[in-house]
Formats: sequence, C-alpha cells, structure tokens
Amino acid sequence: MGRPRVARLDRERIAEAALELVDRDGDFRMPDLARHLNVQVSSIYHHAKGRAAVVELVRHRVVREIDGSAFERLPWDEAFSEWARSYRAAFSRHPTAIRLLATETVRDPGSLSVYHSAAAGLRDAGFPDDHIMAVITAAENFLLGAALDAAAPEVMIEADSTTTDDALTRALAAAPRGPARAEQAFELGLAALLAGFRNLLQECGAVRR
Repeated sequence: MGRPRVARLDRERIAEAALELVDRDGDFRMPDLARHLNVQVSSIYHHAKGRAAVVELVRHRVVREIDGSAFERLPWDEAFSEWARSYRAAFSRHPTAIRLLATETVRDPGSLSVYHSAAAGLRDAGFPDDHIMAVITAAENFLLGAALDAAAPEVMIEADSTTTDDALTRALAAAPRGPARAEQAFELGLAALLAGFRNLLQECGAVRR
C-alpha cells in the first residue's frame, strides 16, 4: 500500500490553516502552524517569508470577501454603505482575527485593493485627498467594533435588579435582544457616519468654492 497523499502546500492552504488557529486562539505561532499543517516550518517559508507574510495571507483571506465594486456603479454614499456592510460581514465571521490584523501594517496588494476601491470612489465623489484616509479610518474603527458586537453575547449589559425605573433599566427593557440588538446599533451607527460624511463633503465643496 502506498503512503497516504499529503495535500500540496501552497499560500491558500497556509492562510486557511493560520486563520483556523487565529479563529480558535486569537493568534498563531509558526511552530504551531507547522504542526497544524503537518509540515516543517521551513516548508512554510518557501511560500511566505516569515510570520508577517503569513499574517498578510490571513488578512487577504478575510478581506477578499469585502466588496468594493459598488463604487463603480452607484453614488458614493450608496457604494460606501455596501462596502461597509461587506466589511462588517467579513470580520464578523472572524472576530478573533481583528486584534491581530489591526496591529499589523497592511502591505499585501490583495488586501490593499479593499482600500483602493474606497479611496477612488471617495476621490471621485469630491472628497479632498487629505480627508480620504480619515474617512476610511473612521469607518473602519466603527466597522471593526460592529463586527465584534455581532459576535457578542446576547446580553451585554445587565441592569441592577433592585432598580426598575432608571433610564438604563428602561432602555435595556425596550431594546431588541440577540442579533437584532447588534443590527439596530449597526444601522444607526452607519446612518450617522454617512450623514457626517455627507456634511463633510458639502463643507469641503464650500471651502473649495
């Protein structure tokens, strides 16, 4: 009987394995990744030159589900809304990856495409160059928090059972529960962001005139 076949090692397989460890543990070590793949660490280095390169593979695996194509066919604010929804959805599937990816510099061309589409769409809409990254970063800060909230427990805040008529208790009683709570907060936050960005665009246009 021949030896069992081992799946060919490539960048996609490395990314999937590293993401599995990140989903489970929030991070990964190269020796652990090698054991998970049943290979030597040196075999991984043939495809990714060090841990930082593997982190970029993980990032690309997560963000490839973010859709920026709407900027080519919709008004900027509608396109931004679609981009934001796909961004939140991508990271809500891998919430434990957020801390890892948020603390590493983005360099991979595939990952950068997420920002290229948004930046081009905002520039075409009239946002000045010195505001575009602030708009994207402000949105990212909100979206990463919203992705974590989507994976949060059903009950995030428990009011003191001895009080029944204070503002917090009444608000908690009136709020949706479960996934509906996170959806309500996300929709409200996204609407507020877009309203602020629209005002910014008007102000920038007034200054240019």
